[in-house]
Amino acid sequence: MRIALKEERCSGCRVCELACALNLFGELNPRKSAIVVKGEFPVPGRYRILVCDQCGKCAKVCPVECLTLGDNGAFVIDLDACTGCLACVEACPTGAMRTHPDEDVPFKCTLCGDCIRFCPRSAVFDLDGEIAERRWY
Repeated sequence: MRIALKEERCSGCRVCELACALNLFGELNPRKSAIVVKGEFPVPGRYRILVCDQCGKCAKVCPVECLTLGDNGAFVIDLDACTGCLACVEACPTGAMRTHPDEDVPFKCTLCGDCIRFCPRSAVFDLDGEIAERRWY
């Protein structure tokens, strides 16, 4: 699965953030979401969606090599090995590597697909078609 975006479809409802946080941490807390919806108003008047594109730049800068490529194509963080230096967060070109609000550790998208499943406007979708895109009107 590869997550793709059609930001022009985004209404700013942030359902993707809630679905992500619920999957990752069992909480309906958008601050614990690996996908972020940012409103850019009044100019240019749109929503931006920040999500990891699994580029691997975070893994390249990790001094303890705690980020590895998982079986599903997502980079996974070994939190037992992580020192909390946050070099990965600084290196992330999309701003999608996040820090946990209650701890000094990073977290990121695991490619669970919940953002795709629950986006009511298909602003977030699966480029490979593994998760069916919803109809958008």
